[in-house]
Amino acid sequence: MDQLTPTEKYSPYRFFSAEQWSQFRADTPLTLTEDEIARLRSLNDPVDLEEVKRIYLSLSRLLSAHVEASQLLFRQRQAFFKAQDIVKTPFIIGIAGSVAVGKSTTARVLKELLARWPSSPKVDLITTDGFLLPNEILRRENLMERKGFPESYDVGALLRFLSGIKSAQGSVRAPVYSHLTYDVIPGEFVTIDRPDILIFEGINVLQPGKLPKDGKIVPFLSDFFDFAIYIDADEKLIHQWYIQRFMRLRETAFRNPDSFFHRYSQLSEDAARAIAEGLWANINLKNLRENILPTRARADLILRKGANHLIEEVALRKL
Repeated sequence: MDQLTPTEKYSPYRFFSAEQWSQFRADTPLTLTEDEIARLRSLNDPVDLEEVKRIYLSLSRLLSAHVEASQLLFRQRQAFFKAQDIVKTPFIIGIAGSVAVGKSTTARVLKELLARWPSSPKVDLITTDGFLLPNEILRRENLMERKGFPESYDVGALLRFLSGIKSAQGSVRAPVYSHLTYDVIPGEFVTIDRPDILIFEGINVLQPGKLPKDGKIVPFLSDFFDFAIYIDADEKLIHQWYIQRFMRLRETAFRNPDSFFHRYSQLSEDAARAIAEGLWANINLKNLRENILPTRARADLILRKGANHLIEEVALRKL
């Protein structure tokens, strides 16, 4: 049984083509310009104004309904407990998916759309990159080639951060990561101060981890999410996008002498492509198959991309 097959009668999802999904936009206004979208999208990601109209405005409307429902439930709990001093906690949206599939673009576009709702909510975005263990520790533990796998993260720091956010604490700090140096920046943090909505993006954010045998409560990152999104595509397509992105970076960011990957910009095209293929096969493909893809069915919404890197199908979990 494949519950992610649209014809599967036992599936917990409802499936929509991109064209069907676009009809749910209703009167949701387009508040982004083409120039803004160009600034928000990642390298090699073709998201444009039409894709925002087709997919993201309907998604913004859906998320608005979920946030409003959460606020209504909060007010009902206030009345239930007869306690007006209870503070509403942020609505957390988790975004998962493979490398090179377009998570960052989705997260940034959603952040801008949600922040421009008529109610002008405060929306913040955090990625899990800053919670990777420093390279010094990864090297010591022989984990550099497992970077991005669950064991390469400071899980305690991740849980403390999300717990602080969901406890409505003020000024919760998250470490900062540099894609230039490919490492956590020592002593540098970003502060998140009670947003209305927090978007939390990373490849393994839906990873459940190992269940305890003694029945003790073990928190998972997704326990703190109010809504979870998975960006999906065929493995062959993700492979193709990864190689294309690597080769583009070789001509751009990797040329910076301070880049961790600067050495790859000095190689011939064939040698660089061979390196990229090795990184894909030995690290990213393994992580996709072992850790990322198995979490897909835990999402509330799955955005499936086609060969043109644009979304062609949407699966929404039934209520």
